[in-house]
Amino acid sequence: MAVARTGEPALGRRRQLSDEVAAYVRELIMAGRVRHGEFLRLERIADDLGISVTPVREALLSLRGEGFVTLEPRRGFMPAPLSRQDVQDLFEAQAYFAGVLAARAAERITAAELESLERTQALLERASAARDPEGIERANHEFHRVINLCAGSPKTSWLLQLVVRYAPRRFYSSIHGWSQASVDDHRLVLAALREGDADAARRAMRAHIRHAGALLVVHLEAQGFWEAQEG
Repeated sequence: MAVARTGEPALGRRRQLSDEVAAYVRELIMAGRVRHGEFLRLERIADDLGISVTPVREALLSLRGEGFVTLEPRRGFMPAPLSRQDVQDLFEAQAYFAGVLAARAAERITAAELESLERTQALLERASAARDPEGIERANHEFHRVINLCAGSPKTSWLLQLVVRYAPRRFYSSIHGWSQASVDDHRLVLAALREGDADAARRAMRAHIRHAGALLVVHLEAQGFWEAQEG
């Protein structure tokens, strides 16, 4: 007779919370909201997210394992140093996998899927014009999601997701120039997909991701991010 594992749902929910906290902290760091030399206050993060301290501690331990934060004895967690090259490397890896998926999508995309992308692009443009950060984030995420699904390459999509989690999705709309760049770059990707041109789709997608990375570097520089780390 099977034994009921009554603790599994609670454990699963705690792991999910921990993953959500880890994503939130990664985005805080990548958007320059907190940097090396500043401590991550568990209670503050828990309050911001409306949760208990336990999943926050678990998330920070997980991020320590990734090398994203460090633990100072008797003092707490702080972001690990993050260099310009680190940011550029993350976006270069993202550009590679996203470009592969866009090229494969160009060879497989259907008329219905193209129509879906057109509608999503229209939503993105309206949200950008209205300066609606949540609408921008939703439409941008959906645009890339549809392309990645069209590619029919789940392993490559999984590899892309490993890298994308370091991109500050939640705070992209606060980065100067990003919303308009996304609108403009997506149009070039769409044009290549309409033509079924795999090489053009790859180039357009890689240029788009590199553009986003360059804007993030400029944003961090404007905040004095690296100067504060070095100080």
